[in-house]
Amino acid sequence: MAYPLIVGAVFRAFLCACLLAAMPVVATAAPYAAMVIDARSGKVLHSRNADTRLHPASLTKMMTLYVVFDAIEKGEISLDSKVLISRKAAAEQPSKLGLKAGSRIQLRYLIRAAAVKSANDAATALGEAISGSEAAFARRMTRMAKAMGMSKTTFKNAHGLTESGHLSTARDMTTLGRHLFYDFPEYYNLFSRRSTSAGIKTVNNTNRRLLGNYRGADGIKTGYTRAAGYNLVASAERGNERIIATVFGGRSTAWRNARVAELLDMGFDRAPSRVAVRKPSRPVLTAEGAQGTPGRIIRTSGLVTKSLRPRLRPVEAPPEEMLIALQDGIADALADVVADASTATPAPEIIPEAAPKSVLTASLASSLVSAPRPRARARPIAVAATSPSSNDIDDQIVVTRMSTSGGRQWAINVGRFTTRHEAEKMLLQTALVELGTLDEALRKVVRNQQGFDANFVGLTAQTAELACRRLLAQNVNCHPMGPS
Repeated sequence: MAYPLIVGAVFRAFLCACLLAAMPVVATAAPYAAMVIDARSGKVLHSRNADTRLHPASLTKMMTLYVVFDAIEKGEISLDSKVLISRKAAAEQPSKLGLKAGSRIQLRYLIRAAAVKSANDAATALGEAISGSEAAFARRMTRMAKAMGMSKTTFKNAHGLTESGHLSTARDMTTLGRHLFYDFPEYYNLFSRRSTSAGIKTVNNTNRRLLGNYRGADGIKTGYTRAAGYNLVASAERGNERIIATVFGGRSTAWRNARVAELLDMGFDRAPSRVAVRKPSRPVLTAEGAQGTPGRIIRTSGLVTKSLRPRLRPVEAPPEEMLIALQDGIADALADVVADASTATPAPEIIPEAAPKSVLTASLASSLVSAPRPRARARPIAVAATSPSSNDIDDQIVVTRMSTSGGRQWAINVGRFTTRHEAEKMLLQTALVELGTLDEALRKVVRNQQGFDANFVGLTAQTAELACRRLLAQNVNCHPMGPS
């Protein structure tokens, strides 16, 4: 009689075991933890088990992306860099983008896939692109976490799949979310995109339900594994207030979203409407030395570290006697221009006789651009000095500046004029405007059968060519002349 009872009990036990095995696995065993802060000041508004070390799941990708953004900013890599997909990255478990080993894809698409779809293959590819291997990248992530004050966080991979020692806390992940918002505002919009192009296909946001249903929500990141449960770091803004809430160990997506919405509401109720914004300090990353100790940072970035423009040549101050001679020459020339204004060729601009000398000087300098072209086109002219004759004073070469040529054999001609006065006036006008290249040149008026040539002599070939280019750009006739 006892035998049928025993058989029935065994059968019922077997049936219950089968039913339990067939039931969907729900991560109810994962401990629950929560944290709410005022993002503006960093003040904690609510916490529960906030310092308990738990599995972060895909919240890990927040640090993955933070390190990638930091590397881009430092010039280690660019958004347009083509990343080679390894077999390891392509073989990662879902969620994934579907990358093929041996293919190449721009870094920007891997960032989008990791931020929006939470793609594990994209996260691994990002780590390998920055540090050469995922293990090295995970060590860099951990160093960044320590520099950020995330004292109870250790990363073992770039994607967040469960691995021994890969742990964090609700407090640390809330800190990371705040740093993402303030340290890289130019990238933060990625976390609010409902969908985006990831190069090979369009991907949808894993957090789109909260983004669509909670007013002001604009990020940040979801995460789920069987060991972690349903995790979420969320941020929302209403008016001047911004709240960040974190949940570890949710029972389901719906439960997690409802709980986060309650925490955000609590944050907005408790946060003051106005508070001074205190942005977190940017972490300073140290390099990993031997035995994991901090070592010397060796930065091999592609950033330009020096100007591509050539530095200006140092200009030596001319001797005092040269300055005196130059000032005297300008004063004499201006006096001649003012004295002979009634008989000289009319200038483009008429200056009243009662105008002060400063106005006349400014007018002469500004008239260079609009001055009429010389009557005859300048041609190459020999600038060798002729022996002065007492019988023909007009055949002498007039030097209006102290000689500083130092053996320079090139000259430029800025026009031929019918009177010496016009030639001197043109030389003075040109010298006043084009001091950069003609500061050390000599002003000479040379008479020949066709008229009076206005020349600057004592130049090098390069200076003469540069001076003419600059003058021609201002519609001033100029002709370089080599040694005769």
